[in-house]
Amino acid sequence: MNSLLRLALGLFLALSTVEAFHPLVSRQTILVSPKNSIRVALSAATLKEDHQAVNAATVTSSISKPRGSKNAWEVHKFGGASLATADLYRTVGDLLIEEAAGRGDGRIPTMAVVSARRGMTDLLVEVVETAIVDFEKAKSVLEEAIESQITLLKELAPPEITEKIEARFRKDAQDVASVVQSLRMIHTVPAVTMEVVTGFGEIWSAQTLYAYLQTKDVPCGWLDARDILIVKGDSLGLGEKGAASTGGVLPLWHETESRIEKWWNTVGRERGFLDIDYSTSSPILVVTGFVATTGEGVPTTLKRSGSDYSATIFAKLIEAGRVTMWKNTDGVYTADPRRVPEAFPIKSLKYDEAMELAYFGAQVLHPSAMVPCIDNNIPVYVRNIFNPAFEGTVIRGRSATLKDTMNKQSVKNWRANRGEIPIKGITSVDKIALVTLEGASIGGALAAERFMGAMADNGINVLIITQASSESSITVAVPENEGRAALLALQDAFELELSRSTVNSVSLATGMAIVAIVGEGMALKSGVSSTFMSSMARANVNIRLIAQGSSERQIAVVVDGNDTSRALRAAHMAFTLSETTASVAVLGSTGSIGSALCRQLKEQKEKLAKDLGVAMSVNIAACSTKMILGQDSRGLDPDDFPKLLSSDKACECDLDLITTAIEADVNPLRVIVDCTNSEQVAEYYERWMDAGVNIIGPSRKVPAGDLDRYHRVHDSEREKSVSWLFESSVGSALPVLTTLRDLIETGDNVKLIRGCVSGTMAYVLSKISETMSFSEAARSAYEKGFTENDMREDLSGFDMAQKVVILARQLGLEVNIEDVEVDSLIPQDIIDKEYPGDKDAVANAVLKDIKQGVDESMLERLKAAEAEGMNLRYKFVIDAATGKCKCSLEAVDQTDPLFRLKKDENLVAFETSRYATSPLIVKGAAAGPDLAASGIFADLLRLTRAYSALQ
Repeated sequence: MNSLLRLALGLFLALSTVEAFHPLVSRQTILVSPKNSIRVALSAATLKEDHQAVNAATVTSSISKPRGSKNAWEVHKFGGASLATADLYRTVGDLLIEEAAGRGDGRIPTMAVVSARRGMTDLLVEVVETAIVDFEKAKSVLEEAIESQITLLKELAPPEITEKIEARFRKDAQDVASVVQSLRMIHTVPAVTMEVVTGFGEIWSAQTLYAYLQTKDVPCGWLDARDILIVKGDSLGLGEKGAASTGGVLPLWHETESRIEKWWNTVGRERGFLDIDYSTSSPILVVTGFVATTGEGVPTTLKRSGSDYSATIFAKLIEAGRVTMWKNTDGVYTADPRRVPEAFPIKSLKYDEAMELAYFGAQVLHPSAMVPCIDNNIPVYVRNIFNPAFEGTVIRGRSATLKDTMNKQSVKNWRANRGEIPIKGITSVDKIALVTLEGASIGGALAAERFMGAMADNGINVLIITQASSESSITVAVPENEGRAALLALQDAFELELSRSTVNSVSLATGMAIVAIVGEGMALKSGVSSTFMSSMARANVNIRLIAQGSSERQIAVVVDGNDTSRALRAAHMAFTLSETTASVAVLGSTGSIGSALCRQLKEQKEKLAKDLGVAMSVNIAACSTKMILGQDSRGLDPDDFPKLLSSDKACECDLDLITTAIEADVNPLRVIVDCTNSEQVAEYYERWMDAGVNIIGPSRKVPAGDLDRYHRVHDSEREKSVSWLFESSVGSALPVLTTLRDLIETGDNVKLIRGCVSGTMAYVLSKISETMSFSEAARSAYEKGFTENDMREDLSGFDMAQKVVILARQLGLEVNIEDVEVDSLIPQDIIDKEYPGDKDAVANAVLKDIKQGVDESMLERLKAAEAEGMNLRYKFVIDAATGKCKCSLEAVDQTDPLFRLKKDENLVAFETSRYATSPLIVKGAAAGPDLAASGIFADLLRLTRAYSALQ
């Protein structure tokens, strides 16, 4: 089929569509230009004969001032989510009746602007698109659409009301089928066909709600907006679902006002609206959203999600007192609650703020919806259809201009006004592409003019534009579906420069998203940009483009689409719109230390939120064999861990799966708490840090393990700007490592470190006597939970030797565990022996062997020490000068700090250049899982506070 014939068929189909679905339109002229383009000139639509029955001389009432009403109209808009089922149509109808009854100051004339029921527009789009290749399937989809609407209709009203409406629905469906059947011939979809067909979702929805209202015996009617709303627009088609662009659709106000006044004084008069007694009732008028008619009489739409715009247009036409947008949320939120669970409803917004939020993707509002209300200062309320008692968000008033703001105040840091948040909300636009032109000499202003001209000539919607100060590059953000067209447009516009290499390249990057902060409080407030950018850096989100509006009401960045949710949550926390939340994975959650930590986290949850504004959300819990992943941001209940890990919801513990889950976690502050003693877990530290995950825990596998791995992990910590905190690996909750780091970083010269950092050794050696043997004291320590799972690690000195390695490495000593001279309290054959059974069986067998081979010798050493007025202590020494590290059993006199060491204590003495006459001593209780857990908890809080402080 040649191109001219195909265009002619397309014209015929479009014209047929217009005539079939809009009887107010008549065909006038078909013109064929020399360039084989075909234009359709259509006569302006005229009102139906029954609309003209009343002569203009008889018009005595204006719809904007209903005769007899003390109150102005109020407009209510309902989206598809509010009209998904018959029950929801009832909910909407009952709500309208309640709103029309007034708020104690008289009845209120009420208009309801409705969208298609949920999913209907998508079905009708599918009908059109499918008809090109498979008409039978298209018919099946159309039948599904119409039958589902009729089924819903019949649930709401009796046959005497629904029969005529059903007949109209079926006639509409027949017309749709006859038109889309021809699409196979031209292998394309004329824009007018798509817009007309999809508009039937609103037409059917309005009549369905009207049917229900008739059963309630209230004055009501329905209005097809295509008969009233006349618009002009720069683009055809529906636009992208949820797009930031409005398509440039503008109402022709004079013509539209004339039509609605004529409708009110003809059809409205026939239905008795002009003679209503407002002391007892008020009219409810249901209007189709989304649809309109062009000035040439062609049916069109306000583009996807345009019913909000319909509502505010009609509000201006009838001079409404307020507009209420009924959504399925409690108003306009500080961020998308699906992405930022901590988001909350905003109490009030200015029109300008609302438009900025809508433009940058706030799905709860349509970008153009505010414009018609601004001139008359009509307040717009956003409320929840499922929670009508909640006041929601009110939008009214204009923001001050930047000039006015500068005249009234000077620059001030936003943090100086405690309790005042400079931004109102954070929003995003998904599916964005970046198109960049770069070169050494692209021509400055002329290049920018040609660049933007190419965008305009090809109908590309530019959302953001930036130009390098060197004038060597220009980048724009455009909708992703227009990215390829934008690239080709620039390649064509700069074809000569590209061939001569005066322009280096034109590139396209897809899969991007815009993240923007919005609020009039940002003007002349220093620190807002730095807070925003710092939050992105802390969340490991790379920024591809930055732009600030000249009004200083918004700052937008472009980031990788996969980072959008993390960026939103990071910014939300940075401006203290929500608690600083750490997303925590606890490995070893059912062990003694892991269980104690989880218990403490739960006990302190409310206090942390109230006093510190932080929250710890445990989203992953694992033991050695099983793991459980949280399904939402609320996290898992620590009390349920044992039950969950033994339930069907648990799966086999898989560190790769845990890694995937935490990498996908959108929380900007992610933490793994390693309460295991696993070499396998230790091998994942580098990978986790490379993904921007912080690590905390008492595990000594990495800080005291292989020296090369220790350095690699330490390097990853610095390079990835994450934290690796292992304070609890040495002295439980005692600040041993913190103290050592403070000494070193403040320039002190640490010469010697000595003491005891084994709670088990301190306990056992303080308990043995002639009445309690060494093995009995060791059993008591085991039963109290002071020992490692295998007590031989404690009694052989291996546990303390690991801690000594950690301390020595903090001093800069390159030592491994083999470099520590260790004096074991148990013989080598017990250390090397393989004992069968579980942990308790092994412990009993070890203690039996100790009783036989160690008790007697230990008692003798005790008596010898006591005879000289000394105490037995297991002591370590680190000599910084020689690098020598030693752990040994010694008899200490009263001059040694260890002499008075209590049974559950650790002690570390630092001899330094500054502490030359008397050592700096860190001493305190350190035995048991509760203290170890509190050390981990302290590291968690330290990390969280540091994250908050750097915002």
